[in-house]
Amino acid sequence: MALQSMTGFARSEGTSGRYRWAWELRSVNGKGLDLRLRLPSGMEALENDAKTLVSSRLARGNVQMGLNVSISESRMSARVNRDVLDAVLSLRDELGADIVDPAPMRMDTLLQIRGLVDFEEEKDSDEAIAARDKAILDGLEKAAIALCDMRSSEGEALGKLLSAQVDRIEELALVVENDPSRSVEEIARKIETQISTLMETATNLDRDRLHAEAAILATKADLREEIDRLKAHVAAARDLLQAGVPVGRKLDFLAQEFNRESNTICSKSNSVAVTAAGIELKVVIDQFREQVQNLE
Repeated sequence: MALQSMTGFARSEGTSGRYRWAWELRSVNGKGLDLRLRLPSGMEALENDAKTLVSSRLARGNVQMGLNVSISESRMSARVNRDVLDAVLSLRDELGADIVDPAPMRMDTLLQIRGLVDFEEEKDSDEAIAARDKAILDGLEKAAIALCDMRSSEGEALGKLLSAQVDRIEELALVVENDPSRSVEEIARKIETQISTLMETATNLDRDRLHAEAAILATKADLREEIDRLKAHVAAARDLLQAGVPVGRKLDFLAQEFNRESNTICSKSNSVAVTAAGIELKVVIDQFREQVQNLE
């Protein structure tokens, strides 16, 4: 399974008997999987099967699922209310002797009598309804596959972008690691210079004590741990990008860890070049985290 974006659109349509149906699926970012289903009145029985089908293919995202169904031809039947008809005929016989030359009873006259004839749409057989519902669910599966394909296509592009950003994070970590200000000789030179300056301005200071305090400060300012953790996070990010499973949440956590290390590097920096690299690190990491929000 390739990386998937959480955004996508798919449509599927078809016919079954006299029914024509169309599915539309829209997916956007979400913390979990949230399926919103809109079905025509009378087709609520499809809800559970539809949600189960789509949730078996997606892990995250807010997904809008809409079904439209139309009928290509109407089948109407007429039902005569025998009680009403009998009452009308009985009334005609009853009044026949009082009416001179009565006109024959016409069909259009009968149809105007309220309640005499009821028109209703014929119901499909159970077999036709079952075939229709199966065709609709098969169409939903096709739409879900198309949605996954689109999300995978976008996920592939996102994966390339994220990989490039991880490469840049590694490059900047190496810039910090190889900066001359981090060499033992340079650190020792700076400490010695600072101590000499202090001794010149305040002769009553204990030189050995100053050396001890400077050594403590130098240890606190060392970036070895931050650089090592950055490298470990880079390796973990690359493994996740190649894992072939939904990794959006894990990469989002790694982005937070990347950010923590870059903040520490900036706060500990004693070099303009290291500070510049740390700031660029923060920019790249922010871009990385922003893109990770789109991944399943």
